[in-house]
Amino acid sequence: MVLLVSKGFGGDTLSVSIVQEPEFIVVGISARTANAREMSGEGIIGKQWDRFMKEGLLGKIPHRVDSNIVAVYTDYESDHGGTYTFILGAKVSSAASVPSGMVLKKVPAGKYAVFTSERGPVDKVVPEAWSRINSLPNSAPGGDRTYRADFEVYGPRAADPQNAQVDIYVGIREEGLPRRAPSGGMK
Repeated sequence: MVLLVSKGFGGDTLSVSIVQEPEFIVVGISARTANAREMSGEGIIGKQWDRFMKEGLLGKIPHRVDSNIVAVYTDYESDHGGTYTFILGAKVSSAASVPSGMVLKKVPAGKYAVFTSERGPVDKVVPEAWSRINSLPNSAPGGDRTYRADFEVYGPRAADPQNAQVDIYVGIREEGLPRRAPSGGMK
């Protein structure tokens, strides 16, 4: 079931679809970072993208389920203000072979709020969308954020990096389940 909700922000409307996603596996390159680092000019996400594209890493990932690139934000220290692991890669159908220098990560099944970026240069519209998402009250996306895993899908609408549109999936708490505490316990 998909529920469409509109959230106003700075005069703009931010549309949110609530979906249930199954668990999936991503293989790709990873690094630890934080939003403060990314905004300081010393970020690593852009460098990871450069490496991924220049080295043709998407083509080196075996058992891909499609041609989409997936960017996963996981292993959060706390919330969007803390450190997290960024993984850039692809969904795969098998964990049988992980190329050297890459990692495998299971993205948990669960409820996700799906935000769609504006259309434009990817290095502009995706950070703007995240800024808007992170400015919303924690419960605004249709439930409290879990900070277990969030991800972006770069599909056919993102093929032109100067005129891209990206779907951003933000993990939210399912009814009756407690929010994951930063320590890995339950809160």
